[in-house]
Amino acid sequence: YRDIRPIIDIKHMFETSVELFKDRPAFHVKDIPGGPYRPITYREAKEDVDALGTAFIDMGLKGKKIGIIGDNSYQWAISYLAVVCGTGIVVPLDKELSPVELENLVSEGDVECVLFDRRFEAAFLKMKEEGKTGLSILINLEAEEEKSGILAQKTVIEKGKSLLSGGNTAFVDAVIDREAMGILLFTSGTTGMSKGVMLNHGNIAENLMAAPSLVEVTPNDIFFSVLPIHHTYECTDGFLMPIFKGASIAYCEGLKHILKNLEESKPTMFLCVPLIMESIYKRIWKTAEKSGSAEKLRTILKINKVTKKVGINLIPKKITNIFGGRMKTMICGGAAIDPAILDGVNDFGINCLQGYGLTECSPICALNPDKAKKSASAGYIPPGFSIKIDQPDPETGIGEICAKGGHIMMGYYNNEEATREVLIDGWFHTGDLGYLDESNYVYITGRKKNVIITKNGKNVYPEELEYYLGRIPFVSESMVWGRDAEAGDDTIICASIKIEEEEVREALGEGYTEEQMSGLLWTEIDKVNEELPYYKRIKKADFRTAEFEKTTGKKIKRFVDANKGL
Repeated sequence: YRDIRPIIDIKHMFETSVELFKDRPAFHVKDIPGGPYRPITYREAKEDVDALGTAFIDMGLKGKKIGIIGDNSYQWAISYLAVVCGTGIVVPLDKELSPVELENLVSEGDVECVLFDRRFEAAFLKMKEEGKTGLSILINLEAEEEKSGILAQKTVIEKGKSLLSGGNTAFVDAVIDREAMGILLFTSGTTGMSKGVMLNHGNIAENLMAAPSLVEVTPNDIFFSVLPIHHTYECTDGFLMPIFKGASIAYCEGLKHILKNLEESKPTMFLCVPLIMESIYKRIWKTAEKSGSAEKLRTILKINKVTKKVGINLIPKKITNIFGGRMKTMICGGAAIDPAILDGVNDFGINCLQGYGLTECSPICALNPDKAKKSASAGYIPPGFSIKIDQPDPETGIGEICAKGGHIMMGYYNNEEATREVLIDGWFHTGDLGYLDESNYVYITGRKKNVIITKNGKNVYPEELEYYLGRIPFVSESMVWGRDAEAGDDTIICASIKIEEEEVREALGEGYTEEQMSGLLWTEIDKVNEELPYYKRIKKADFRTAEFEKTTGKKIKRFVDANKGL
C-alpha cells in the first residue's frame, strides 16, 4: 500500500490526523461498566490533549519524566499524547507489577509525576510520602476532584482549558526533537532486572509509516484494544497506528468481556496474542463438536475456499458474529503460534496474520503482508527496515536475527554496558534465532539463551518441541529444558507440562488416576518423539495442574526451578 502520509514525529502525526479526520470518531468508550459505547471525535480528543499538556507545563513538568499506569482507556491515551506531544518523556508502567517493583522503576526512571487508575492511589501516595523517589505530583485518571493532595485528571484538563483560553500556547507551540528520547519503556524479561528502553519520536514514526504499507488500514476501521497498552505492540500498533490512519479504537472491558465487547463494538481490526486467538478458535470448534455440526462446518469450509475467490462467503453468521460480524484482519504477535490456527481463522474469512517485534524495535521487525501472507513465517521485512542473520549455521541457515533501521532504540537508559552488548555497528542483536527465506520472510526457531546444546554438540530449540507439544489436545502449556544425565555422558531433554484438565476428563472420565493421565499424555508424547531425531526426543516429563511462574508479559520463566518440577 503506497498511500502512506509522511510524518516527522508523534505530535505531527496527531495534529495532521486531527486536520484530516476531525469529526470522525477516534475512540469508543464506555462511561459506565456494561453500558453502551460512546464515540469521541478526533477534534474532542485534541482539545483534551492540548488542555492536559498545557496544564502539565504550567505545573512545571516541561522536560520531565511522567509515568502512566492503568487499564486501556481514553484517559490513558490522552495522557500519553499530552506528555509526548510537547511536555516531556512518557514512562508507561506495567499494571501487573507490585508496589515494590513500581517504586524501583519510578526511582530508576527518575519519574516525577504519575497518572494512575484509582486502584494504584494508595501505593503511589505512600511512595510520595516516604520520599525515597523523586515523585512529586500524583494524578488520578478516574477521580472527579482533588483529594488529599492527589489531583484529578478531569480538573487538570479544566485548568488547561482555562489557560488555553487565556492565551497560553506553551504546549501547542512546543517543538519536538525527533531524535531525543520521548518514551522510556521498561522491559519485563524472563530473567534479570528490567531494562529501560529509550525510544524517540523518529523510532515510532518509522514504525507507523512502515506497518500500513503491508496491512491495509482505513478510516472506516475500528481497532479492538485488549492487550496491555503499556507494551509497545499495543501502544504503537493498537493505539498510535489507528490514530495515524484515521481509524478508531474501541476499548475492551477486560479479558472476561472479549466476546461481549466484540459483539457490541463490531471491530474490523484486532491485535492479539496466541492465547487469545487459540481460545476463540478452540471455542468455535468445541461448540461445533458439542452441537453435532462439526462435520457440516468442515464441509462448508472446504467449499468456501473455492466460493470466496468469486466473492461468495458461505461461513455461517453465528461464526462470524463471534468476532463481531465485521472482522477484517487479526494480527497475532508476542509469542509463537501454530500456523494451523492462523490458517483455521483465515478459513472463516478473516485475514489472520503473524508479526514479529521487540520493545527495542518500537516494536515491529517483520509483518506478514495481508495480500501475501505465509502463516509459518513471523513476517516480511517492511520497507526501509533491514534484517540479517548473524553467524548462520552452514547446514540450516539458522543464526541470530539482527535488525537495523530508523525504528531501532537509542539504547538502554543509564546502562551503556547492556547497550554495547546488543547494538553493534548499528545492528540490534535480538537474541532470537531464526532464518530468512528467499523472499525475505523471517522464521524464528527460538531464543539464543534458551538453546539446549547436547553433550554431542547438537542444538535443540525448546520452542520447537513446545510447539509440537502444544498441538496435543491434553496439553495447555509446556516448557522444555535440558539436564545432564547422571552418568554425565548425555543430555536429557525434559518437559514440564500443564495439562488441559477438561480435555483429559473428557478422554478418561471423572476420577481418573495420575497413572491413567500419565499414560494418556505419554502416548501422545511418544507420537511426537517418533517424528524427531533421537537427540531431540523428550525423555522425561512432569505433569502439573498448577500455573507456571510467569513474567507480567505472561511468558513462562524458564530458569525458575519451580517451573521444572522434576
